[in-house]
Amino acid sequence: MQKILRIVLVVATCVTIGYLSGLVTRESITTWYPTLVKPVFNPPNWIFAPVWSLLYIMMGVAGGMVWNRIDTDEEKVKKAFKIFIAQLALNALWSYLFFGLHNPLLALIEIILLWLLIFECYNQFKKIDKVAGMLLLPYLAWVSFATVLNGSIWWLNK
Repeated sequence: MQKILRIVLVVATCVTIGYLSGLVTRESITTWYPTLVKPVFNPPNWIFAPVWSLLYIMMGVAGGMVWNRIDTDEEKVKKAFKIFIAQLALNALWSYLFFGLHNPLLALIEIILLWLLIFECYNQFKKIDKVAGMLLLPYLAWVSFATVLNGSIWWLNK
């Protein structure tokens, strides 16, 4: 039961972070964001909420799976979890920088750091639990796409 509880707790934390990030985003989606020039590959706005919801759930499951290995390799799990928490914080910060401050350049710099932390988190997670590591790959792919999108929006609107 404790293993399931850990996964549920990390999923709830990730989804909550996503929800709070969404609060920053909501107003700008209808006011500021439509005024920006966007690249042709910009997805429709409706796609972001379901994609991010699924990614936050997968992140949380991965984090919970790694946490469940605390008894077998405490040092590796603690290191991996610190990176996980740091990337989650940067994830939330990006929404504030891009949508809250309306600053695509600062958000671009930050999302590159976020990508690096996600990649490191993936590397640490796969050493502890291969499935947990694999659960981060769609997140890494989406943030890769988001980085290109962010950079394109900055470039087109500078």
